[in-house]
Amino acid sequence: MRQQLVRLPSLLKMAAPGFTPGAFVFLLCINSVANYPSGKVTQSCHGMIPEHGHRPQADPVHHITVSQVTFRPGDQVEVTLSGPPFKGFLLEARNAEDLSGVPVGSFTLIDSQVSQLLTCEDIQGSAVSHTSSSKKTEIKVYWNAPSSAPNHIQFLVTVVEKYKIYWVKIPSQIISQPDALPFTTLKATVSPLSTPTPVSRLTKLFSASDCGKKKFCIRSPLSCDPEKEQACVFLSFTKHEHSVMVEMSGPREGYLSFAFSHDQWMDPLEAVAWRLADGVMQCSFRRNITLPGVKNRFDLNTSYYIFLADGTANDGQIYKHSQQPLITYEKHNVTDYPKNIGGSRSSLLLKVHGALMFVAWMTTVSIGVLIARFFRSVWSKAFFLGEAAWFQVHRLLMLTTSVLTCIAFIMPFIYRGGWSWHAGYHPYLGCIVTH
Repeated sequence: MRQQLVRLPSLLKMAAPGFTPGAFVFLLCINSVANYPSGKVTQSCHGMIPEHGHRPQADPVHHITVSQVTFRPGDQVEVTLSGPPFKGFLLEARNAEDLSGVPVGSFTLIDSQVSQLLTCEDIQGSAVSHTSSSKKTEIKVYWNAPSSAPNHIQFLVTVVEKYKIYWVKIPSQIISQPDALPFTTLKATVSPLSTPTPVSRLTKLFSASDCGKKKFCIRSPLSCDPEKEQACVFLSFTKHEHSVMVEMSGPREGYLSFAFSHDQWMDPLEAVAWRLADGVMQCSFRRNITLPGVKNRFDLNTSYYIFLADGTANDGQIYKHSQQPLITYEKHNVTDYPKNIGGSRSSLLLKVHGALMFVAWMTTVSIGVLIARFFRSVWSKAFFLGEAAWFQVHRLLMLTTSVLTCIAFIMPFIYRGGWSWHAGYHPYLGCIVTH
């Protein structure tokens, strides 16, 4: 089973290393997936939908069979999933009169090499999934009927054959308690999957001609036009009466994302459309400016720092961006008057850090060494405080190097708020060289 990390459309609140939890992120233009070959898919327990960014198959080719059609509390019912080879699955028992409710009862494994128990809705062992992505054709487990079991039970299973091919909530026949009335209600059928937001195809490239006039635009490079340049990374916001239309465009390979944040650390959508052609990927959508009654969602009529990041993707899986996101220099309200702005892929503190280190180690220390080596005899006359001129200049340059290095050394710690465990070898080498 795989679970989608992000999808179009989706709005996720996330916290990542170096990011405060107060940022919300749109990751768009690709259907990105995090693989779960281990079967730890408890986050999919309720909907039983592997969010792979593709529509589930309509006609099931796998089947659930049961060892008995009646049960009493305390009984064990053998449940068998079989069919063509598949890689992942998620099996649950539900009240046949409320298939959208919580799982009922628990399971006992028959073969722990191919199946494992999951805790769904705080009910231990209430679901069964795969243990690996190896192909299998049959799974057998026991379902344990609880003392509070409803009159009618139906087993549901989601089966993943491969990334793009899966079936959701394949139903079994209904099993009932002996004294229960016959199950005749229309609720016996599996509730249809909620219809996703329609996604259409864009017919033309985005244009930067309205940037600063009708659109609030962020571009990298600042003056690029996505209509003319494939390498242009483009993000625009166009305010309507109660909503904002968002357009994103960038190089075709990989993914493109943006985020709003209250600082410089790195829901329902409508009119979703995309285009992937001519070396460029594009997507657009509309979101209401405010979402009354919806928790953990950001209103668009507030000022934020805006992040724009891109990275690589392969076989549906996204990877961490190899360069810093483009971040606006200050907070902006995208529903305010249109602007045409840029940003930077590094903060001012990091730029000053690099500049000071460059001046210290490539300028002042180099000149100081050259003066000590070649100007001893030329500037040997005593100068201020009775010291030779060459030594006075040499000492001044070396002290300047030390001061600049110390100032530059503390800047990354101020920026990161402490030590960074995700910056590779650079901080370690910097500490070694400094000390």
